[in-house]
Amino acid sequence: MRTVLTREMDGRRVLRPIWSGWRRGLAVSTAPEDAGFGIEARHHRQPRGSRLRSGPLGDQPFPGLLPKNLSREELVDALRAAVVDRKGPLVTLNKPQGLPVTGKSGELTLLSVLPELSQSLGLGEQELQVVRASGKESSGLVLLSSCPQTASRLQKFFTHSQRAQRPTATYCAVTNGIPTASEGKIQAALKLEHIDGVNLTVPVKAPSRKDILQGVKKTRSHFRVVATGSGCALVQLQPLTVFSSQLQVHMVLQLCPVLGDHTYSARVGTVLGQRFLLPAESTKPQRQVLDEALLRRLHLTPSQAAQLPLHLHLHRLLLPGTRARDTPIELLAPLPPYFSRTLQCLGLRLQ
Repeated sequence: MRTVLTREMDGRRVLRPIWSGWRRGLAVSTAPEDAGFGIEARHHRQPRGSRLRSGPLGDQPFPGLLPKNLSREELVDALRAAVVDRKGPLVTLNKPQGLPVTGKSGELTLLSVLPELSQSLGLGEQELQVVRASGKESSGLVLLSSCPQTASRLQKFFTHSQRAQRPTATYCAVTNGIPTASEGKIQAALKLEHIDGVNLTVPVKAPSRKDILQGVKKTRSHFRVVATGSGCALVQLQPLTVFSSQLQVHMVLQLCPVLGDHTYSARVGTVLGQRFLLPAESTKPQRQVLDEALLRRLHLTPSQAAQLPLHLHLHRLLLPGTRARDTPIELLAPLPPYFSRTLQCLGLRLQ
């Protein structure tokens, strides 16, 4: 472990412990790397089927995605290769995009293979449990613990930080469109609504007290534009509340949907080059449509773009130090190879 001097988003400079094997954060990495699922864990054995090439486009335009139709054994091998650090009872891995954390009985999820993963990591009867994780469609950090007491302590830390409006999670996103402001807070009341057999997150204007009692939640996120190019932006997002698809919907409300958002991006319409919001309740999910210029920059055909993965990655997570006044510990998960490739195609650099 080593300590580095870094600059926070609010300008503070702090000493922060960084474990070897983790890439440093957005403020210090300037060139995209292939360091995501199947590649980041350089000191771990590459499981069969997890070698992911990131060279010229061919049959695999999105390197770094989980292969389809994995068996339980193959998924366990893939997750073991995605482990980026182990310290005491804590295990941190870099979850690939598209892997659900939970699901219906019989579905292959992260939670369903935790017993096998625990055995594979030599934990014996100390079964891992999920402390914090990115959602199914996003990639990035998953924090696991084999100690119930440690898991409980961390959950209390996250809950207290949320109440105090101190962000502990930082996401990277590539957006189709550039936010008007370079930095700010997004506030919106959201609710879950069952539309055509699917649960979707819908904004609520001026929610009443009754709305709040019926499940409407006031949500907040902080955003900062890191780089722009080709009509897109690399954005740093810090949720201050937790709600299903919060970050995706917040960026739609900025008229800048996340690249690869095939659920909510259709809510942004365009007429004569001007963007506007369509009614959320009556706009059905559909594959994200990208203009021809952007397709050329990404070297994608329209059919390939229809399979574009969501470019939303849980990049950084803060954990409490051993003592109350200790500097928070920073966990980092490198960007997936397809995400890095997109940055390269768009000419976006991390300054």
